[in-house]
Amino acid sequence: MKKQIILCSLLAAAACKPAVTKHASITADIAGIKDTIVQIMRPVADSAHTDTVAVKNGQFTWTGELPETQKIYIGTSTRYIELYMGNDEVKIKGNIDSVDNLVITGAAAQDEYNAFRKSIKDITDQEYALYGTYEEAQRNDSAKATLEAKLDGLRLQRHDRTVTYIRTHPASAISVSMLADMAVMGEFAPLDSLYKQLDPAAQQTNAGKQLASRLEILKRSAIGQPMLDFTQNDTNGKPVKLSDLKGKYVLLDFWASWCGPCRAENPNVLKAYNTFKDKNFIVVGVSLDDNEAKWKAAIKQDGMPWIQLSDLKGWRNEVARQYGIQGIPFSFLIDPDGKIIAKELRGQKLHDTLTAILNNQKPTI
Repeated sequence: MKKQIILCSLLAAAACKPAVTKHASITADIAGIKDTIVQIMRPVADSAHTDTVAVKNGQFTWTGELPETQKIYIGTSTRYIELYMGNDEVKIKGNIDSVDNLVITGAAAQDEYNAFRKSIKDITDQEYALYGTYEEAQRNDSAKATLEAKLDGLRLQRHDRTVTYIRTHPASAISVSMLADMAVMGEFAPLDSLYKQLDPAAQQTNAGKQLASRLEILKRSAIGQPMLDFTQNDTNGKPVKLSDLKGKYVLLDFWASWCGPCRAENPNVLKAYNTFKDKNFIVVGVSLDDNEAKWKAAIKQDGMPWIQLSDLKGWRNEVARQYGIQGIPFSFLIDPDGKIIAKELRGQKLHDTLTAILNNQKPTI
């Protein structure tokens, strides 16, 4: 009887002990970091929470709590480090000049992501090799077109393997994150189809709910949808209404003076404009600038003769927000009825698409 009482007392004492809460932690030793602080950023609802952490000789530690497995960003003055973790004890070792080769241990989600990266290494190695020839290819239109075609082919292969991964890992936080990355500039219908293949539990995570909201925005700009009307001022302060341009094919081109890839693409848009301007085709630029002088200077420097609009609110540009534009350059091709018929047209793809659509157009009088 006495033994039973003692056993019951021990069990009761154990039951009264508070549950141990597991925290997330990062212990890093990364050579080459010259900063005295790094920033640890993690998504929270529709924004991000950022912690500032002291660094000494490339070493730093961080602790926190993560409600679910998610992508974490570590920001230095020269590099971003991405990793996947939940409430795990993560260790990072390596050199800041070789972020892709950092050794990250302690999180099952990161192990899963590393395995995926290894599975597409044959593609990414080819991409990196081609990027090394990019500058030289810019000097020759034929070489540039060939390079773009090769890169497009490799991107398509990588995309297909990513889609296969998502379909075969529907409960994975990695799959949700990959699909969210694709939804930054993707087309609604195929993304929505993939989202519906995720496990219900994955859809109900914070990341899954944010992805669902993003898809609702993409639905507005899906091919075949009417472009919602808007009015913004041109460089002279005169309001221009999109619906007033109905009856023409309109390339709605989102860009900014501070955007390097946009400025590099502007000569290509100019070439398309000059080729097709007599075939019922116009270009309308929408700038995500917030500095009027820099906006106008870039227009002049790049020799862009088409309509240029901006509300000078930067990334908070009303049209860009309406369509959830999260990266530029970005473009919509709108038909004479005001419907979206193509998007994300750059490089040779822009010329090929316009040739296919406008070749039979009669010259405007």
